[in-house]
Amino acid sequence: MLTRTLAVATLFSLSSFAFAGAADDASAHFKAIGAGNVDQIMQSYNDTATFQWVGGPLDGGYAGADKIKEVWGKFSKNAPFEVTTSKLEESANDKGTTVTANVEFKGKATIKVRYVLVYRGGKLVNEIWQIDPKLSVTPAY
Repeated sequence: MLTRTLAVATLFSLSSFAFAGAADDASAHFKAIGAGNVDQIMQSYNDTATFQWVGGPLDGGYAGADKIKEVWGKFSKNAPFEVTTSKLEESANDKGTTVTANVEFKGKATIKVRYVLVYRGGKLVNEIWQIDPKLSVTPAY
């Protein structure tokens, strides 16, 4: 019985390990956005990624790495931003990982964003940037 319990625990820890990383990737993505580092931002995406920017002057849908890079180029002109993240959550299975978070970008203006990121094969395939001025962004300490 002990052997079976150890085997199950080992399998569980290996499966958890296999999915680790998307939340870290998302945090690095948010920091790159805050820094205005377009080349670093773009490292996250696969070539056919989609991006939905909901609200604000860049509102719209963007498909493909070239279009996404173009919109980040426009946004990065306002950098740098201080980045605060809260409620960062990761859900994963063998098909992919979804990361959600509340993120505040504070610079000349403060932009509060509800984020949804979808990763497949370790790359960002879908991103939703929902501007929400009423969003509560309280960092966890």
